[in-house]
Amino acid sequence: MRWHPKARKFLRRLPLELSKRIIKKIKEIKENPFRYIGHYEGKYYKLRIGDFRLLLDINFKNKTLLIEVLDKRGRVYKR
Repeated sequence: MRWHPKARKFLRRLPLELSKRIIKKIKEIKENPFRYIGHYEGKYYKLRIGDFRLLLDINFKNKTLLIEVLDKRGRVYKR
């Protein structure tokens, strides 16, 4: 799993409880990612965590997740 620098920066600015909840959910999707994520425009996939959304890029060849965007629901889709 890899993080885009802006997504990592956003995560660091969140309250500790909330950032732990997001990280816990990301660890859960490692086992079976398509149980939790849905397809989004182009090559991206989306993951819902409460009021927050993650936009992910999945590299099937290397079996890695790249977390591109982490933001509040209302702002994430405007990017």
